[in-house]
Amino acid sequence: MSPSSSTFRALRHHNYRLWAGADLISVTGTWMQVLGVNWLILTLTGSATSVGLSLVMQALPTLLLGMWGGALADRLPSRPVVIAAQLAQAALAAVLAVIALTGDRSVLPIYAVALAGGVVNALGGPALGRFGAEVVPPADLPNAMALGSVLNSAGRILGMSLAGVLLPLTGNEGLFLVNAASFFVVVAAVLAMRREEFHVLTPSERRGGSVREGLGHVLRTPWLLVVLALWLVAGSVGRNYQVTMASMSAGPLDAGAPGYGLLSTVFAVGTVLGGFLAAARPRLTLRLLLITTFVTGVAQALSGLMPQLWTFAAVLLPIAAGAVLLDTTVSARAQLDTPEPMRGRVIAALSIVSAGAGALGGPLLGWLSDTLGPRAALEIGGVSCVAAALLAAAGLARLSGRTLRQAVRLRPRLENA
Repeated sequence: MSPSSSTFRALRHHNYRLWAGADLISVTGTWMQVLGVNWLILTLTGSATSVGLSLVMQALPTLLLGMWGGALADRLPSRPVVIAAQLAQAALAAVLAVIALTGDRSVLPIYAVALAGGVVNALGGPALGRFGAEVVPPADLPNAMALGSVLNSAGRILGMSLAGVLLPLTGNEGLFLVNAASFFVVVAAVLAMRREEFHVLTPSERRGGSVREGLGHVLRTPWLLVVLALWLVAGSVGRNYQVTMASMSAGPLDAGAPGYGLLSTVFAVGTVLGGFLAAARPRLTLRLLLITTFVTGVAQALSGLMPQLWTFAAVLLPIAAGAVLLDTTVSARAQLDTPEPMRGRVIAALSIVSAGAGALGGPLLGWLSDTLGPRAALEIGGVSCVAAALLAAAGLARLSGRTLRQAVRLRPRLENA
C-alpha cells in the first residue's frame, strides 16, 4: 500500500515519517535494553522477584509524578522537552553500560537507574505524547496512533530478536550502548523536522495550581472517568497476558518454555494486526471501544477453556488485536475530546491509569493463577471485562441522555433570546 491509502495516511506528512522511523529505532533499542536489564538482574540475583522489583521502580514515578509531567507538557514547548528527555535516557543507558562493564555485583545501581528512568518517563512522557499529536493534523491523529502501535509491536519483536542474537556476542553492555545510540536518532529526527509543518497545540496559561486544575478537569468530565475506569479493568485483569500465558504453558497446556515462546510470538503478531485494524478505520469511537472490550472479554473467558496449545493460540490472536484497538481508541478519544491546553495532563492521567493497571493486574492474576489455576484466572478476568463493558455502556448512555435532555431544555431559551 502507498502512503496515500487510508491505512497509511499519516505517512503523507514529512514530520510524521521522520517521527515514525525514529520511533521504530528507539522502541527496538528500548526492548534490547529491557532484555539486557532483566538478564543482568537475573544473573546477579537468580531471583525473578528481583526482576519484578525493577519494573516497580520504573512504574512508581509515573504514579507519583505523572500529573506534574502533564502540567509541564501543557505549559512548555514540546520540542525541547522531548529532546531533553531523550538525552537523559541516553545518559542512563550509558550508565547501565558502565555498570555492566565494571562487573559490579550489586543490583542497587541498576535499581537506581530504573528509578531515574521512571522519573524521566513521568516528567517527559506527557510532552512526548503531546509532541506526537503535533506532527500530524488532528484529523490524522488516530491513524498516527494506530500506526504507532504497529511500530511499537514491530520494534518489540525486532528488539527482542536482535538482543537474543547480540547478547552472547557483545554482552549486556553492548545492548545498553545500542539503546543509548537510538535516542540520538530520535533527537536527530526531531531537529530535522520542518517547523512550518507542525500543528502546535495551544499551551496552558502560566499560573499556579495546574496539577490541581488537571485533576479537577478529569474528575469533572464524567465520560472520561467512565473510560478510564473501563481501561483500568481491561488493563489489569484483562491484560497482563505475560502472566497468564506463562501459567497456561507451564500448567494446563504442558507446553513448557517452547510453548510460552510460541504464544508470545502469536500475541505479538496479534498486536500488529490490531494496529493495522485501527489504522484502517476512519474514526475510533466510544462505541468501538465498548464493543472491543466486550468481545475481547468474551474471548478471554473462552481462552481459559481451550484444551490444547494451538486452540489457545488461536483465541489469543484476536485478544491481542483487540487490546491494541482498545488502547488506541482510548488514547485517541482522550486526546481529541480534550481541550488543547489540558492535553498533557490528560495524557498523564492515561499513563497513571496504565501504570496502576500493570502494578495491580500482574500480582492479582499471578495470585489467581496460583490459588485457583490459570484457567480460572482467565475466566474471571474475561467476565470482569464483559461486566465492565456493560456497566460503561450503561453509564455512557445515561450521560448521553442527560446531555440530550439538557440541550432540549436549553433550546427554548435560545429561541426566545
